[in-house]
Amino acid sequence: MSEPRTSAEPIRTDRLDLVPLRVEHAEEMAVVLSDPALHHFIGGAPHTLDDLRARYGRLVAGAPDPAVSWCNWVLRLRAESCLVGTVQATITADGVAEIAWVVGLPWQGRGFASEAARGLVDWLGRRSVRTVVAHIHPEHHASAAVAAAAGLAATEQERDGETRWQSVLRP
Repeated sequence: MSEPRTSAEPIRTDRLDLVPLRVEHAEEMAVVLSDPALHHFIGGAPHTLDDLRARYGRLVAGAPDPAVSWCNWVLRLRAESCLVGTVQATITADGVAEIAWVVGLPWQGRGFASEAARGLVDWLGRRSVRTVVAHIHPEHHASAAVAAAAGLAATEQERDGETRWQSVLRP
């Protein structure tokens, strides 16, 4: 029997509130994520507001596979009461969580992605997660620094041209 799905819960860090994603966040996040430069390493282009609403609707509805949990948060900077990015974790029944993050360009370089990723990994560590994984383009040095700050280390494994980073929380 598989474990029950994990649901995103509020997470508080020093400067950020990680707020479980809602469709209503799409309007503010469409602005935060509007810079095409955010897609340099991951490809694609910024979503339109309608596309982002539809995407958030699918994410909030949850993974179609009952053995998989999709946990998604927006990052609210408390000092400015604004959204600055997102973090997410896809958690499988075997205790592996694949994480990702993005912070809008105006807020980059201030440690928000690292702070949010650390908060997320700490939260995952209090769940049934055994291993945390991220896949990062080998030339994306900022994301590599975020992964390292969250306790992940680069491995020799690659997928689709990206390096697998991981942290084993418990064997």
